Amino acid sequence: MTENAATGGAATESGASASAPTRKTARAVRFDRYGDRDVLYVADVPMPEPKDGEVLVEVRAAGINPGEAAIRNGAMHDRLPATFPSGEGSDLAGVVVALGAGVTDFAVGDEVLGYSWERSSHATHATVPVTQLIRKPPELSWEVAGALYIAGCTAYAAVRAVDPQAGETVAVSGAAGGVGSIVVQLLRHRGVRVLGIASAASAETVAGLGATPVAYGDGLADRLTAASADGIDAFIDLYGPEYVRLAIELGIAPERIETIISFGAAQEFGTKSDGSGDASTREVLSEVASLVAEGAVTVPIAASYPLDRIRDAFEELEKRHTHGKIVLIP
Repeated sequence: MTENAATGGAATESGASASAPTRKTARAVRFDRYGDRDVLYVADVPMPEPKDGEVLVEVRAAGINPGEAAIRNGAMHDRLPATFPSGEGSDLAGVVVALGAGVTDFAVGDEVLGYSWERSSHATHATVPVTQLIRKPPELSWEVAGALYIAGCTAYAAVRAVDPQAGETVAVSGAAGGVGSIVVQLLRHRGVRVLGIASAASAETVAGLGATPVAYGDGLADRLTAASADGIDAFIDLYGPEYVRLAIELGIAPERIETIISFGAAQEFGTKSDGSGDASTREVLSEVASLVAEGAVTVPIAASYPLDRIRDAFEELEKRHTHGKIVLIP
């Protein structure tokens, strides 16, 4: 991929479409049926053309997320069914290489980050509405910018859901993961004491984020109680339904329990289940990006893979032991 793949100039005065890249095809991840990682492949596809209000982005980095694996294997069919052949991916960062009609927010050559709701970011090129993009702060690497949307907006929504106040104590399951590490930092930024639930091997990582590490496993309730002499005010679950039940057993009010994954448990116990969709705005994404650019929040990158190694990338993700985000570099 060249540093500047744009061949057309800037938008016309009316915002009409700028000329597209000379290459006629893009490469994109596809799957034709639900299944394990082996259903994933990379295909040559027609170069996307931006519609009114869209831009064509040459993707420099695109994060991968557990939700994409759940869509691919059919676990999310009732809520987010796939149509085949299906593309994949939401997070992206890259360079604008063509403009659709009416676009005045961006110009060819602009560096942007944002998200696609068309399952299309795991590709060399993707068309994206301008309302789903912001300018990439120069302080952010491509990897961080490309991994920011799902993890950043999910973390923002989860923290906002429990309305933490300075001086309170909040427990977080999955604290060492891609979303968890951002949740911990957003809470600490608000002056909250955090009990970070993770494996014993991740204790140093969790402590480095500013949280008190608490190892998961048998006896967790006792360890949490011992680590919080004044009680736990709220609980953010990033891992599974057992933590929602644990929070209820610890006496935390349901309205101050948030889960991003255990929707059945949330319905059963009346807890919150806000996710990235509840915080998918330019304003939220810009706020998170600014915090990262300022150094108030860091987004650890656990690994990066070329597009052709999409199966390897998801194999690592699905082990659920990575400390940070995994990113594709098309």
